Formats: sequence, structure tokens, C-alpha cells
Amino acid sequence: MSLNSFGHLFRVTTWGESHGPALGATVDGCPPGVPIDEATLQHWLDQRKPGQSRYTTQRREPDAVKILSGVFEGQTTGTPVQLMIENTDQRSKDYGDIAEKFRPGHADITYWQKYGIRDYRGGGRSSARETAARVAAGGLARAALAQLAPGLQITGYMTQIGPHAISRARFDAAQIGQNPFWCPDAEAAQNWAEYLDGLRKSGNSVGGVIELVARGVPAGLGAPIYGKMDTDLAAAMMSINAVKGVEIGEGMNAATLTGEENADEIFMGNDGQPVYSSNHAGGILGGITTGQDVVVRFAVKPTSSILRPRQTITKSGDAAEIITKGRHDPCVGIRAVPVGEAMMACVLLDHILLHRGQIGANRGRIG
Repeated sequence: MSLNSFGHLFRVTTWGESHGPALGATVDGCPPGVPIDEATLQHWLDQRKPGQSRYTTQRREPDAVKILSGVFEGQTTGTPVQLMIENTDQRSKDYGDIAEKFRPGHADITYWQKYGIRDYRGGGRSSARETAARVAAGGLARAALAQLAPGLQITGYMTQIGPHAISRARFDAAQIGQNPFWCPDAEAAQNWAEYLDGLRKSGNSVGGVIELVARGVPAGLGAPIYGKMDTDLAAAMMSINAVKGVEIGEGMNAATLTGEENADEIFMGNDGQPVYSSNHAGGILGGITTGQDVVVRFAVKPTSSILRPRQTITKSGDAAEIITKGRHDPCVGIRAVPVGEAMMACVLLDHILLHRGQIGANRGRIG
């Protein structure tokens, strides 16, 4: 299986399976001299790890990260950084019944069709467990961003679970860390809790929408035509397990606007820098950042492993019924928030390094 790497100069390769002994990431291209230790990375992994509320899988994994290479005396050396997270709470017996059956909505059937072999214990590489490695790599990216772009801040939150969306009028960033849903709307969070309790008890699941905002992004990152910032951000988000749609700025809603409505008018600010009347573009024009907030949104499908009988087939082509046992998220989108933040950090750092290598400082002056 190839193509397990992403990024250009800051390049991340993830490895490992859901029920293997460990998983992790090899990060190549991290600049030297970045202060980093395991505790710093653990902060971000703790936000993603399972079993922290009744609304996520009850698999109990500490997600303790180990740095095996590329760091000396508390700083990166510029050589590859190897990160490892051991699996400690596998229950592979939960998956014995599906060894010969394909779970609807899962990658079981496509992995089998492509490779002729699959790891049915939790899905192997197709499991959301793989994203722990991305969060570890994203923690390293954030540490490098703190040096190269100290004003840059990435914030993720959920805006919708199933048909229930937040009210933008009640948006309160202080609420994001105050509930298990990363929800900026306290009233919506309460409603989501009741809604998910019903789904969880009935053995069902639902999808969600996550929004990411990067503030303090320098203007000029990204390149035409095939190196666009939004191209790489969309690819990064789409690579996350269970993601089925990505939007930048207005996204699909841009099709409903007129040109007059959609155009973000430009003015000169008091500090001599351009300011915009709005941000329909999501902080990116022509694939290059404007200096505004970069806004990305992605949709996560319902968890496919549910305690509801579904019709399927076996490897021999026989009709069968299947119920997926085990410990699964009623809404896997909840734990996708820190994963999305990590992927955004990796992409932004990658583009800062690319920009620094080709351009250095921005060349175009205004005023």
C-alpha cells in the first residue's frame, strides 16, 4: 500500500493499524531548533483520545506519544522525527463475526477488491484510529508555526450534528471547550446531548460538520496553479477518515450569491494594509492567502459501525445480515475537530516553508 504521505517540504508519513501493536508518524522536513517534547504533543493528543465522554467510543487508549528520533536536548535537529503511539486496549474478538462479511459504509469491500487482503480488526488502516498519528504530527507543526508565524492561531469547532445546526447569533468562542462537542453555542450543545443520547441507546449514529478558522495567516501563501492553498487544504481534510465534503469560505453557498454579493470589497486600512468588507472567499484568492481568516468546513458521514442489522454480502458473494459489535462513536465527527486542526497546521506550515524557500518575503507592495 503506497501513498501514505502528505505534504511537500513538511512531509508526514503515517503508519500502523487500529489493532496492531502501535501506530505513528514519521515527519520529514521539520525545521531545526523547534522546542518540542512529548508533553507538548500529548496536550493535543489528549483532545482527540477516545473514551472521554459517553458520546465517543469507549475504547480506553491513553494515546501516549513517544518521540523516537529527530529531537535532541529539547529541540528538533532537522532530521526525521519519529512519533509512536502504542495501542493498549484492542478487543479484536469483537470483529471475528465480520472476517467473511463486508460492513456497509465501510472500506472493507474496496480494500478487499483492491488488495485481496484486509485487516478486519477494526478496519486496519481505514480506521479513524489512524488519525491519532496525524494529531501528533500536527502538534509538531504547531510548535514550528509558533516560531515562524507567532500570531497564527487555529480554532476548530462543530457547527452541526445531523440536522441540528448552531445559531450563529449565539456563537460564543468561550463555549468551545466547555462541552464534549466543541460547540460554540451552549443551547445547541444541550440539544445535541439529548439527540445523541437517543441515537446511542438505539445503536444508531449520525454525521456532523466541523469548521476550522486560522487567524493571523500571512498574505501570500500558496501558489497557482496546482499548488493552491485551498487545493492542499481540501485534500488534507478529504483524506480524514469519513469526510465526504469540504468547503472553503462560502463554499457551496457561493453558488446562490450574485457577483455583487460575493465580491469582498477592498479598502486601505489605517495601518497601511488592505482590509476587506467581508470574507466570502475564506481568506484565499487564486489559491493564495489574502491575510484574512482562512475558513474551512468539512462534513463527516455517520459512523458506519452500528448495532442495527444491515444487509450485505460475504467474500464468496452470498447474501448475509450483519450487526457490527464493538465500541464505536455515535458521531465520529466529534473527535474529528482536533484532527482537522492538526491537518490545517501541517498544511499551513508546509506552505510557509515553501513560500520562504521560493519567495522569502512578499515582493508586492501596496501604497
